[in-house]
Amino acid sequence: MEWKLLNSDYLFSDLWFTVRKDTCMRGDGKIIDPYYVYEFPDWVTAVAMTKAGEFIFERQYRHASGLTLMEIPGGCVDKEDKDLESAIARELREETGYAFDSFEYLGKTSANPSTHNNWMHFYLATGGEKIAEQSLDANEEIEIHLLSIDEVKSLLKNNEILQSMHATALFYALSKLGELNY
Repeated sequence: MEWKLLNSDYLFSDLWFTVRKDTCMRGDGKIIDPYYVYEFPDWVTAVAMTKAGEFIFERQYRHASGLTLMEIPGGCVDKEDKDLESAIARELREETGYAFDSFEYLGKTSANPSTHNNWMHFYLATGGEKIAEQSLDANEEIEIHLLSIDEVKSLLKNNEILQSMHATALFYALSKLGELNY
């Protein structure tokens, strides 16, 4: 069922977002033109826990939706990151000021595999200890909140985690921690 790529034209490229227009041929010979693909770097996110067992959440404004949301920490994998674990460790330090004893890879998902070419990689970061102040990007304004397991479950139960990839990461982490009943 895979398609053959016949041609790609790049229409837009800036910072962490590129748009290309592909011409493809399906297995039955039908030509698909145009097919738009949004290229992003891979992303990382973590369900991050302090040494005391608190969950580190971020509250920040998201302009595209016009909402201020509760989220878990994460961001783009930079070219300078040696691997995914280094990327999430960096993002956690920058956004929260915490360093962690261990990282456990939980898996990956796609925001939209029909149009996006990248992955969101999930981690469970444990043993967090605040070692510095936040070091935020120019466009970031992030409040840190430390939540109990019951508060996290309440956010999920009440559909208050609106970033779908973060909700997915939380479900994987809660399952790993033995906190979900199926």
